[in-house]
Amino acid sequence: MKITKNSFIELNGRERAYAVLDKGTFRELLGPFDRMKSPHLEPQGIVPENDDGIIVARGTIDGESAVVISIEGCFQGGGIGEVSGAKIAGAFELALRDNENGTKTRPVLLFNTGGVRLQEANYGLLSIAEICAAVVALRQYVPVVGVIPGMIGSFGGMSITAGLFSTLIITREGRLGLNGPEVIEQEAGVEEFDSRDRKLIYQTIGGTQRHAAGFVDVLAEDESDEITQAVQAAFERGLQAAPRSSQVNRYLKLLKAVNPSKPFGPEDLRALWKKAEGSNAEIDAHQSTSATSTEANHTSKNRGRKWFEALTGIANPTKSDVPSVLSADGTLGNERVRYIAVVPNPKNRFPRARGGEVGLEEGWSIAKFVRDAIEEDHDGSRRAIVAIVDTPSQAYGYKEELLGIHQSCAGAADAYAAARLAGHPVIALIVGNAISGAFLSHGLQSNRILALNDEGVNVQAMSKESAARVTRRTIDELEEATKKVPAMAYDIRSFATLGALHELIDGVNADDPREKDIKVIVDKLLGAIADTRSGSNDLQNRLTSYEACHGGRLASIDVREKLKDQWN
Repeated sequence: MKITKNSFIELNGRERAYAVLDKGTFRELLGPFDRMKSPHLEPQGIVPENDDGIIVARGTIDGESAVVISIEGCFQGGGIGEVSGAKIAGAFELALRDNENGTKTRPVLLFNTGGVRLQEANYGLLSIAEICAAVVALRQYVPVVGVIPGMIGSFGGMSITAGLFSTLIITREGRLGLNGPEVIEQEAGVEEFDSRDRKLIYQTIGGTQRHAAGFVDVLAEDESDEITQAVQAAFERGLQAAPRSSQVNRYLKLLKAVNPSKPFGPEDLRALWKKAEGSNAEIDAHQSTSATSTEANHTSKNRGRKWFEALTGIANPTKSDVPSVLSADGTLGNERVRYIAVVPNPKNRFPRARGGEVGLEEGWSIAKFVRDAIEEDHDGSRRAIVAIVDTPSQAYGYKEELLGIHQSCAGAADAYAAARLAGHPVIALIVGNAISGAFLSHGLQSNRILALNDEGVNVQAMSKESAARVTRRTIDELEEATKKVPAMAYDIRSFATLGALHELIDGVNADDPREKDIKVIVDKLLGAIADTRSGSNDLQNRLTSYEACHGGRLASIDVREKLKDQWN
């Protein structure tokens, strides 16, 4: 392969991977002639591609073994489905195996993705969770380097993935954000974010702003040689003591300095970040708002709060700076447990997170509660951590994107993954909605997932209205497609067919838990904790369950087996 263009953005996905590797070392795994295409697109009248839009290349970088994964944005907007997600996760898992066995293998991901491929929905969510898990595990051995060149950038769940990387390189044309402009406009209105305003978009989530605000490490010119050198330099710097997604107190301090009731723009964020980086002084009083002013109204209870109270016996846990995140410790039999739930707070400082969404402060607060447990149990028995899940989505808003909600969600996902790797049994109990980035950050990094078998329990990548707009379908057409691809459905029974659930629990009153209901859940939690303690601390159980092996994740399993065969 010969590269004649110097613009990295103008190269296709295969050429980008070739450019990053040492000359003459490019070897593609599961290329087009292997015909590993998505089995879920043709039933919907969509023409698949034989590599599913993902290029996996083995070679060397500065003479050391490497794997470079490149997402081809021209196919389905770089969306992550079952096959494409399995190629990324599987390649990172093999790189992890190499590093664990003493063979240093350098991992690089070239982002060009809108996030979950909505035509495969929950397959995308599961795949992105598995990619995140592999990234966190890999970072213990070797830097994990990402490049966001443009023009698509990195959005949706893949922006959470990007937030976990050791080093992020971006061009001025690149973009990084959890919620795309069209989705914010759909969910919050054009007054909140005008998706046609390109200047607004780039001033909020463009490469220059993301670099100035500290959400990426290197701002590179759109030149192949410069980006290749930046990748090499990232590996030369070696392992970082504290990746961005683990810097909980740093980001909580930054957010505390913001008064959401006042105008706040890109230049304000740059100035605030520069001040926070240059001084350890307390935040100015005129900027911050007190925790007491945000105390939640407890009269309205969602399922998350009901089940938190039922399992902990605590109606009003210790007040925190972020009352929408509840945490309490308790015991189940001989097990110590930390419970965490996200609940509505009608007085939330950030209005877009008042309905129980995972917002800026929620993600980092989850991370703090989890990391506190890791630190407290460092020299002793690791307590179990139970994530009680009932959240409608992440928060959609201009300030959320500007202030890095993708990084907040990454902080929560990182903390749960770190706890799991440290030996804490992490259990998710889905009692209501588990939607999109909220589920990726609060629940999907768990060792085991339990869910109530109830009509009010739903799992999905995006609301129906936004999914219809992004895929250019009507809601009726979207619902018709779920009959062909269960991963697109919202109900928990369809999600269970994918093999990720440890158990679907029948016969429990989800809205009004009584003593017998609580006992059922306590027994199920104890069983899941015991099962976790006797198993591995990764997410491989989601690929070995009966449902996964009998149809739910066959493509995911097949991709990994074929990658393994071609790896060396």
